[in-house]
Amino acid sequence: MDSSIAQFESRLGIVFRNRTLLELALVHGSHVNEAQDVRTESNERLEFLGDAVLDMVVAEALYHERPEAGEGELTATRSALVRRESLAEVARSVG
Repeated sequence: MDSSIAQFESRLGIVFRNRTLLELALVHGSHVNEAQDVRTESNERLEFLGDAVLDMVVAEALYHERPEAGEGELTATRSALVRRESLAEVARSVG
């Protein structure tokens, strides 16, 4: 697993300080249920937190990059950027 994580870090260009947290982030709830894994926790709580952080970061960037845009336009643009399909495309681009 360490070599896989090292390759992942290399593709992203970052080094994770807490690999245990990274491993948890990669555990889908269906894996815990289907594999009857001894791990009782999935990434769902981290996903909840990550979604909120991503929304905030994108909202702040849009707020500063588009000072002329109204709330409705900013909301629609943020929604388009953080939707599942857009995030899946980014994930595919880093493998």
